[in-house]
Amino acid sequence: MKELELSVQGMSCEGCEKRIQNVLSELPNVKSVKANHKTEKVNIVFQTEVTDDIKNSVIEKIENLGYQVVK
Repeated sequence: MKELELSVQGMSCEGCEKRIQNVLSELPNVKSVKANHKTEKVNIVFQTEVTDDIKNSVIEKIENLGYQVVK
């Protein structure tokens, strides 16, 4: 298992957290997703190792929702 933590700007409420959690939980090999608008963090736990392709896919999904991933 591998965990990915991203800093995400633009989340302002629990609704934002749920949008991100719902979209990311549909990705392959995702075990859990926790978004927190107060800390501006998104934590994703995968069942497999996190490759650059997986990380880029997660970032793209978040940014397509209108949020900004801080790199």
